[in-house]
Amino acid sequence: MTSIELDNRTAFEALATRHRRELQLHCYRMLGSLEESEDLVQETFLRAWRRRETFQGRSTPRAWLYRIATNACLDALQRSPRRPRGGEVPWLQPYPDELLAEPDAEPEALVVAKETVELAFLVAIQHLPPKTRAVLILRDVLDWPAKDTAELLETSVAAVNSALQRARAGLKEHLPERRAEWAPGADPTEAERGLLDRYVQASERGDAHAIAALMREDSTWSMPPEPGLWRGRDKILGSWIEGGMGTPEFGEFRCVVTSANRQPAVACYLRSPGEDAYEALALDVLRIEEGEIADITSFTGVFEAFGLPPRL
Repeated sequence: MTSIELDNRTAFEALATRHRRELQLHCYRMLGSLEESEDLVQETFLRAWRRRETFQGRSTPRAWLYRIATNACLDALQRSPRRPRGGEVPWLQPYPDELLAEPDAEPEALVVAKETVELAFLVAIQHLPPKTRAVLILRDVLDWPAKDTAELLETSVAAVNSALQRARAGLKEHLPERRAEWAPGADPTEAERGLLDRYVQASERGDAHAIAALMREDSTWSMPPEPGLWRGRDKILGSWIEGGMGTPEFGEFRCVVTSANRQPAVACYLRSPGEDAYEALALDVLRIEEGEIADITSFTGVFEAFGLPPRL
């Protein structure tokens, strides 16, 4: 495809449609926000259309679009810089697994979509400076050569290699110790499905103690964008009990199982006393490790993105 062919709007729209989901995932990795990734993939296509004469066929259309998307993300991060608070990333949002499926994508895009989408990875790379994060994603996630990465970022191969070393060191510092043992792209085992069933049953009973019994002793719980990262099963349990979970005054739960970031997720609905409907409360994304729940990340305001109704 040449710049002349891209002048044909139909051909350009076909190109955009083909690569939309993988580019959105790329923007999501860069920013950690589903909403911002949607905006930035639109910005990518606007820039591509306006600058279509810059595509001279020296690279593939896919690589050209990744260049534009990466720079759009870096510009957005420069306009609105932000830093994590310790282990907290307030702007973090979950990514629906259905968006990872790209029926018409090139084979390498399908492979990429199965990797490095778990929430712990997203949290870890948000601690990296934007350009260092871009280098890590381009080199280790998308498997770009150092030369192509350097050209995209308008720097040298030596600078890219140095940034990649720093990125890998920073990633190791912020990832959970046992991450190498995970298999987030694999189907859940029978034991994991059983654990998820017990989590749903305990949640619908409002039984905080039963949920805690499914968790690791050193588990964590957070609710971005709300501040706070609870570490330790006992502290988490104490917070739930203090909040009134399981009492008649709190209400009753109903749950719907889904998936996000290649992790099991449970959409929790709450019916308050005196009400007829169960209203959307939070989406709990679980990380399961060695047969126990290691992390629970609860998100509000994301049900529509997952195709979930606002009430049951």
